[in-house]
Amino acid sequence: MDRGLSFLSAPASAVPETAKRLLGWEVSANGVTVRLTEVEAYAGTGEDAASHAHRGPTPRTQVMFGPAGRAYVYFVFGMHWCLNVVCGPEGEASAVLLRAGEVIGGVDVARERRGDAPARELARGPARLVKTLGIGPDANGTSMVDGSGPLRLGPPSRPVPPDAVEAGPRVGVAGAHDIPWRFWISGDPTVSAYRRHSPRKR
Repeated sequence: MDRGLSFLSAPASAVPETAKRLLGWEVSANGVTVRLTEVEAYAGTGEDAASHAHRGPTPRTQVMFGPAGRAYVYFVFGMHWCLNVVCGPEGEASAVLLRAGEVIGGVDVARERRGDAPARELARGPARLVKTLGIGPDANGTSMVDGSGPLRLGPPSRPVPPDAVEAGPRVGVAGAHDIPWRFWISGDPTVSAYRRHSPRKR
């Protein structure tokens, strides 16, 4: 892996720091580039009940166990695809959910996919980000770092200073939802609105 991306291979227990470092990085696919403004960390070390890999590998979560830099794409709520960057050394599951971003390249293409949405809304939220990039389940397990897959993760053209990063609870998870592993660029208009998890009534 390129030296500039070696931080993705940090131990799974360090995934919050890995997530923070991804803010400002740029993800490109199918003619659109998004600058990441909000991310969410998940560890598969057995202590993070919100992680898909909490109970070990399954056919769905095997990709989370490495190598780092691959895409973990999954379906949620029966209607949306979400995109994660796999992190950690092989055998230690962790991933960072890409929650929101600013479209900085291919705005016209993004609008074709997202309709007449305001610029701040084009990739504001994980499902919108995926739709804007034009990817789906075929991207699951592909590399985001070596150019062999549809996605490309690159360094920030506008680095984010540490004092511009805020942290808070994760969104829409039933377990461990109060862990402050959601990170975002302070004051950025593309950051999604926080909604605390509400258990479904039976």
